[in-house]
Amino acid sequence: MSNTTSLPVTFADVTRAAETLRGVAHRTPVLTSTTANAIAGAQLFFKCENFQRVGAFKFRGAYNAVSRLTDDQRKRGVITFSSGNHAQAMALAGQLLGVPITVIMPANAPALKLAATRGYGASVVMYDPKADNREEVTATIVAERKLTLIPPYDHPDVIAGQGTATLELIDEIGPLDALVVPVGGGGLLSGSAIAATERSPGCAIYGVEPEAGNDGQRSFRSGEIVNIPVPDTIADGARTQHIGTLVLPILRALVHDIVTVSDDQLRTQMRFFMERMKIVVEPTGCLGAAAVMQHAIDLKGKRVGIILTGGNVDPATFCECMSAAGSLS
Repeated sequence: MSNTTSLPVTFADVTRAAETLRGVAHRTPVLTSTTANAIAGAQLFFKCENFQRVGAFKFRGAYNAVSRLTDDQRKRGVITFSSGNHAQAMALAGQLLGVPITVIMPANAPALKLAATRGYGASVVMYDPKADNREEVTATIVAERKLTLIPPYDHPDVIAGQGTATLELIDEIGPLDALVVPVGGGGLLSGSAIAATERSPGCAIYGVEPEAGNDGQRSFRSGEIVNIPVPDTIADGARTQHIGTLVLPILRALVHDIVTVSDDQLRTQMRFFMERMKIVVEPTGCLGAAAVMQHAIDLKGKRVGIILTGGNVDPATFCECMSAAGSLS
């Protein structure tokens, strides 16, 4: 077993987050499919975070991080930046805990996610992702208003909270041969790797990115954080330009590999989930499943856990994806 005690986030942090989230976050279902197993040649267990509060795993990390603020930080308020799921999660966490939340969102954020973020009570500041850097926009407001920044992935309490999804998965279905997790900024993958390493020793952990946004893969393989332009992909939750500085050492220590899939493969995977399992999974949420079921990773004969990260997709986008999708079966 790899030692996680020397990493920026430990298994003790994940178990503490699980206690914080008990009775607040949903314990999401684990679904199986005989058809999916036959296509993959493996036994697949889908952890359905599309049924989590706000429709995505992000609620776990957001609530855990906001819950640990000091009284002074709560009064002054919190700021974050996000294309949508972390935005919604922070907005709801703030609503539940009585903390004002400001969110920096790109002008091309999905309308569904923008509306939900505002609906949960957050103050939204829009920016042009082609002209402005979201972290610079955020830093300017932090300096002006003295807000506390809780970023989408590069934060120890966020990482610990995200790891609770894998903790629940393994506690429910037992040890795994492999765990496959979508990658945006790497917070979920790093938290998941910590939980899986402790709960299922010997489990091979994989991350999956869109082909157009393989900054995590390049960073993981080179050992240095690689910055890229904003990726052009339907996986809006993975349009990050780099992974986190806390994330990289965790991935390098615990993850087996990071692979990529195409947008067409994501569309095909969305169609499979809709037609055969009757669930809506957003493009980013399909990354891990697409890699396994369309054989970007060879896991034949293995027990495989797959995190479906969310289900927040605009109806028009969903219909477009269905119309353009190929078929797995």
